[in-house]
Amino acid sequence: MQPNDLLRYVVQCLEKAGIPYFITGAVAGIAYGEPRLTNDIDIVADIQEDHVAELGKCFPEGEYYFDPDSALKAIRRKSQFNIIHPSSGLKIDMMIPTKHPFDKSRFARVRRMKSDPATEANFASPEDVILKKMEYYREGRSEKHLRDILGILKVSGELIDFDYLARWARDLDLEEIWAVVQNLSKK
Repeated sequence: MQPNDLLRYVVQCLEKAGIPYFITGAVAGIAYGEPRLTNDIDIVADIQEDHVAELGKCFPEGEYYFDPDSALKAIRRKSQFNIIHPSSGLKIDMMIPTKHPFDKSRFARVRRMKSDPATEANFASPEDVILKKMEYYREGRSEKHLRDILGILKVSGELIDFDYLARWARDLDLEEIWAVVQNLSKK
């Protein structure tokens, strides 16, 4: 299984179950920016407890690693759980949204785009991808997040709502990192 195959499959599962979702992380960064390798798919999905049985059918044991108990705990804690396709080594990080205004804003700004020539899916807006990547950079200082942000600005800069970005950078205490990104993007 290739990453696009797994992405297409998980999108079909979520949409069939009526679960609101959007793709974020490296896959969304690649969609708006420059290509790079990744073995995981990050999805924010508003999964409810009554969706877990349907997801279990979609990701059967033996073909996928899906732990219903981990999914239920993540739903209750507003955290994340994983779905793994062992034979390919691909992983889906399924993140449950919080009640934070930023999560609500991200859902309101979802963009429907082609994930491959045959599949449309919901993606986080480029601004929201940048903001989350700044948060991840703050947490772990991984340069890949800065490279992804710079790639998005380079490729999709004309799509960016810089006022929105600046407002949320302030509200999420990311202004220092945003200033660094802006300086790097001028070089």
